[in-house]
Amino acid sequence: MPPEPSAPAASNAAISKRKLGIAGVALVVVAAAVVVSGISTRQTADARLRDWTEQRAIPVVEVAPPDTRTARTTLDLPGRLEAYAQAQLFARVSGYIREWKADIGARVKAGQVLADIDAPDLDQQIMQAKADLASAQANLALANANLERGKSLITSAAISKLGLEQREADAANKAGIVKAAQANLDRLRALEKYKQIVAPFDGIVTARATDVGALINAGAGGGPALFVVSDTSRLRAYVNVPQSYVPSIRIGTKASIAVPEYPGRTFPATVEASARSVDAASGTTRMQLLVDNAGGELMTGAFANVSLELPRPEMAISVPASALIFDQSGLHVATVDANDRVVLKTVTIARDMGQTVEIGSGLTAEDRVIGSPQDGIANGDEVRVANSAGPHGTAPTLAKDQR
Repeated sequence: MPPEPSAPAASNAAISKRKLGIAGVALVVVAAAVVVSGISTRQTADARLRDWTEQRAIPVVEVAPPDTRTARTTLDLPGRLEAYAQAQLFARVSGYIREWKADIGARVKAGQVLADIDAPDLDQQIMQAKADLASAQANLALANANLERGKSLITSAAISKLGLEQREADAANKAGIVKAAQANLDRLRALEKYKQIVAPFDGIVTARATDVGALINAGAGGGPALFVVSDTSRLRAYVNVPQSYVPSIRIGTKASIAVPEYPGRTFPATVEASARSVDAASGTTRMQLLVDNAGGELMTGAFANVSLELPRPEMAISVPASALIFDQSGLHVATVDANDRVVLKTVTIARDMGQTVEIGSGLTAEDRVIGSPQDGIANGDEVRVANSAGPHGTAPTLAKDQR
């Protein structure tokens, strides 16, 4: 029989099995902890990635209040100067220029001859008309003589009453022919006066489109005007006033004109007339101002800056042109509310100054305007504001950044 193990050896074996069991449990616990930790870490990373992605999906915008200038008392608009009276002179007779007597820039008086026209065709027509008139007058004299002879013979019954009536009718017919020939001669003589082109009023020759020997066709359809005479002692200035300002600009409103050739100098003007209609394309009303130009310093056709006096001070609100959104529902400006949500506001334009536009209605000085809104931006969209300028922030205003 094999020898039985001693008591100490059995006890040691039991202790070893217990340690192995504890070690196994510990390993299982550690493995479970590692697995749980990995899953938790991955879930945390996924959550952080999701939050980061969602944040990046929200568009980032820069906002600032619109440019609110101080209260103004004038409205500045571009305009164009035109002569108060301007005549384009065409020939009434066909022929050739024999001589011209006034060049561009020449001051002329009413009735002064500007050019002489050689019209040989008209001269021949006048000669023919004179001959026709002489022939008609001779025929009339013969018919009157026959009529008088018939009246003396009717008493002796040498001719019949019918014969006398025929002679009276012939004399009347010949008298009508004489009148027609005389009228034709008078018409040609009236045209003969137009062989001289004369100035219709005092002014300046601002254009000459002919020369000696040039073929002239009667009427205005044969080319440009031979001469253009302009009365520049007074000028008309035309400006297009935005519709929102039309009620403030009345007839008699005072204005000042500034032109590039006289920097730092202005010329007085007065509103003289209004078209009383709005151009659908530009939303403006055309107005005419009277400018005194007795000194002849201003030129017709020149560009001018027109400053109109307003009856009451007004606040001008401007935004950059890039802030405007135009779609099928109209013109809008994107603003951001206190909850960083987009609010599209319908606006009207008072003046377009190129890089900036002046808003007529729809915005206030407290609005936070998005300077360059993204395509497809809509009401209620959440945005992230890149700058910290609130409605009363200290960031520069939008329009000032663009100027």
